[in-house]
Amino acid sequence: MTWLFTSLNWYFYILIIGLLFFPLTKKIFSRFSFDSGYPFAKTLAVIFVSYAIYVLGTIKFLEFSRMNLFLIISVFLLLNVILGRSQRRRLQNPNEDSGQARMTIIVFEEILFLASFIFWTFIRSQEPSIRSLEKFMDFGFMNSILRSNYFPPKDIWYTPLSINYYYFGHITGAFLIKLTQTIPAVGYNLMLATIFAQGVTQVFSIVTNIIKTYSPKIKALTTIIYGLIGAYIVNLGGNLHTIYLFTKGYPNEKPIPFWEILSKYNPSSYWYPNATRFIPFTIHEFPSYSYVVADLHGHVFDIPFVLLTISVLFLLFTSKKILNSKFLILNSILLGFLTAIHYMTNAFDGPIYILLTIIIFFFLFGLSWKFISSFLILASSFLIFSWPFSAHFTPFVTGIGVNCSPEFLTNIGRIGPFIFEKGNCQASPLWMLFVLWGFFWVNFILFLIVKKQKKQYNNLFLILFSFGTFLIIIPEFFYIKDIYPAHFRANTMFKLGYQAFMIMGIASIITFFMIKQLSFRPKWRNLIMTGVWTLFFFFVAVYPFFSVPSYYGLLNRPIELDGAKWLENDYPEDKEIIDFLNKNEKEQPVILEAQGDSYTDYERISAMTGLPTVAGWWVHEWLWRGSSDVVGKRIPEVVALYQSKDLQETKNLVEKFKIKYIIVSRLEKQKYEELQEAKFNILGRLVFKSSNGLGAIYQINQQPY
Repeated sequence: MTWLFTSLNWYFYILIIGLLFFPLTKKIFSRFSFDSGYPFAKTLAVIFVSYAIYVLGTIKFLEFSRMNLFLIISVFLLLNVILGRSQRRRLQNPNEDSGQARMTIIVFEEILFLASFIFWTFIRSQEPSIRSLEKFMDFGFMNSILRSNYFPPKDIWYTPLSINYYYFGHITGAFLIKLTQTIPAVGYNLMLATIFAQGVTQVFSIVTNIIKTYSPKIKALTTIIYGLIGAYIVNLGGNLHTIYLFTKGYPNEKPIPFWEILSKYNPSSYWYPNATRFIPFTIHEFPSYSYVVADLHGHVFDIPFVLLTISVLFLLFTSKKILNSKFLILNSILLGFLTAIHYMTNAFDGPIYILLTIIIFFFLFGLSWKFISSFLILASSFLIFSWPFSAHFTPFVTGIGVNCSPEFLTNIGRIGPFIFEKGNCQASPLWMLFVLWGFFWVNFILFLIVKKQKKQYNNLFLILFSFGTFLIIIPEFFYIKDIYPAHFRANTMFKLGYQAFMIMGIASIITFFMIKQLSFRPKWRNLIMTGVWTLFFFFVAVYPFFSVPSYYGLLNRPIELDGAKWLENDYPEDKEIIDFLNKNEKEQPVILEAQGDSYTDYERISAMTGLPTVAGWWVHEWLWRGSSDVVGKRIPEVVALYQSKDLQETKNLVEKFKIKYIIVSRLEKQKYEELQEAKFNILGRLVFKSSNGLGAIYQINQQPY
């Protein structure tokens, strides 16, 4: 039961910091009468403490240490105590639910959080390996941050530079690992389960409070049911691609219209990742898939932060205080801060939610001085709060590409930020778009049908559905230029579609609530709309019943949370090397290990220790640095470090990169067939030999000359 004690220890810390931030949460969510916004307390705690240590570490005022984390938490505790006392002096709003009823809901939400957390911890325990896809990158970021005294953190795959990617989410993961004193390879998996639990409870809170805001007389049990369905759609739901469960199947990456291959129920033909790679040369993921494959990328870390922003926008949209200057200034600053957090966590999300906020400002105020002032405060706050990150970050986006540019524009090539590239022309067939987004568009149509009878719901959800659809349409005309030739619009579609899924997922459950609460005459109209909604929901809802077993098996394996355990079977010598370095090296010196391609097992030592190496995953550094030369020019130098018989050349390269440790293990011996291991005993000394004799660490002398 060690896994359970480890998980509960992690949960206990999150519970405590959430409770400490509850007074601030109640202040922000004072109009969430159903639960006072309780699920957002944990997210606010994670954001504020992580941001505080990040800023203080960036200006070299405080080290990133556990003691300093407790110091920062203590300061926030004091502020929340002061805020809590001022709240208790105010009279309770007579229109709100009773405090006892609200407390019952809060207890229910805490149980829901714990149940969701344990549930996904168990799922992940069935295959906890930090391996495959881009897990090395995400874990390496977190390990580099954990080794950092100050910020920005070092790039593990390109010494001596700092990370040039969006890593604030990884800081939040490192914060919780350091706070709870959890083994990082275990903390990685617990962090994923935490994000899942935050996603479930926060969507539940958003949906239930929206319903209670517009329909305060609805019974609590009914509200809870809709909240749970909404949490399921956003966090576990898929898309209409599951229609292919009833087909003969198709070759991966060569989709065939489902109506051409319809058959009986045929689950053996279904491969769950195809739901995220359906339109050729594109990516269109959603949270459920992300939880399953378990890459802790920025878009996953940002899920609870995005839900927090959506809830704040709802509060702004429905507030009666929008003409109050102080209220508007504070909300604009808060939204500027949150959009800065999005930008530092997953860059696309910053502009997305700045734009959504501007649209809501415009709807509320029109083209007025209040709109202009709110926009200026929002923009200024965003720039100020994102500055600690932006000051050390070089954007690798080179422009905005125009899809299917006409010839006269491709002859010009570029006008300002707009790029016109010959041959870059991809159009998504409408039927494919419907397979991916049909559930939400059907809900959009149903919403337009019923909105006339529920006018108080009209404008906000019209904006959400329209904005989500707008995000889906953008990649049909524009794309953010990156390094990928054939998949030139993949990242654009991926990042925009991910947010569209969450935004329209919330709007869709409210649409279902509207349908069920209306009294149509004749009654069959309501039954038809309920039937349509339920039919499309079925295809969305069944997705995890195929994705989870496909990735994790029958869920009958022994429970294991250590994401580095796989090394004991596949590379036991490397597991011993990693354990030795993690135990004996507390600083962040440079190591040398074999350089290999992205998505492979190469760079396992740097990823598992957070120690920077000379050259890592080539394609990733190419994307982050904007040139293939960065790693490309270093590859021959890594080869020379291992294979050169010229001792002086080796010494010069060791000095150039300030290498302290040289790894000689199975992958190094396989990749560098002419490896000259003997010279490392001249440059330094053997400090570790694995028990099977296949792995070794050489420590270079301080003065190799």
